[in-house]
Amino acid sequence: MEIRTKSRHAPKRGDSRRLSVGFILARRFTLCAFANFVDVLRLSADEGDRSRPILCGWRVLSATMDPIVSSSGIAVQPEERLGDPARFDYIVVVGGLIDEIENLHPDYVRFLHRAAIAGVPLVGVCTGAFALHRAGLMHGYKCCVSWFHHDDFLEQFDGLKPVSDQIFVVDRDRLTCSGGASSAHLAAYLVDRHVGRAQARKSLNIMIIDEAERAETPQPGMPLDLHTDDPMVKRALLLMQQTIDTPIAVDELARRLGANRRQLERHFQRTIGMAPTLAYKIMRLEYAEFLLKNSQGSVTEIANSTGFCDSSHFIRAFRERRGVTPAVFRSNA
Repeated sequence: MEIRTKSRHAPKRGDSRRLSVGFILARRFTLCAFANFVDVLRLSADEGDRSRPILCGWRVLSATMDPIVSSSGIAVQPEERLGDPARFDYIVVVGGLIDEIENLHPDYVRFLHRAAIAGVPLVGVCTGAFALHRAGLMHGYKCCVSWFHHDDFLEQFDGLKPVSDQIFVVDRDRLTCSGGASSAHLAAYLVDRHVGRAQARKSLNIMIIDEAERAETPQPGMPLDLHTDDPMVKRALLLMQQTIDTPIAVDELARRLGANRRQLERHFQRTIGMAPTLAYKIMRLEYAEFLLKNSQGSVTEIANSTGFCDSSHFIRAFRERRGVTPAVFRSNA
């Protein structure tokens, strides 16, 4: 996990800043991932809510200086043109919607290659990892992607194995994270490294995040009782997560993993003590619980979203697991 950077101990600039980050925002980038990253940098030293870049500096870079529209429709105005990447300690690419990955401006690609040649570590946030790989800058590196985008990554890119069971990955001078809250933890990792652990913890505490998570922390979404270190079961659980609304048969699941049904069932029984079908059902019902607590969808809509053939089947399965109907569970949540 060693990162080679010119300013590990001393700032390159003639001020007190110990960490400088340049951001490239892809078209329709994920706003929360960008904001989480920046706020950790901002809060590392600022006092009194003044939003001052004291120990950390950051700039939004652009090839055209046109406003960049996020996936939520909110636009961010770039602050300066690309210039020399060596003036930064890290260049962070914040991705967003899958369909926009191919639309990264050619000037950005050239800038990223210059950064790599200059030894500036590159960071891919959310689908920013996709953009870096498409630019030819991730060959031979491990790469973290969200479990939600795991299949999309495999379909689009050859020669790179994505890591979908932890929140971020540091592999030499390439750092990647799954987006969302994980971008705050990756930023805290950098603040810890270059500024100090106390400053990193302070940032997260102000953001109401209890403590910094290690890179290998599992991504949220996988039920805790289904966690395993078995590679085959882990991949099977990821496939299950990605097909919650349209469950696939165990035979097809095994085929996609390059195994047969009997092998897959043996791995499941040995590592998590249940059959794949039961694990799939638990995962779908736990997602249904999340939707009941956090959405306004009807019971029928939630049944469809979690792969049950009809609401009666869903209600029966839910009552067997929780002892109450989905409607009662929601009213008590």
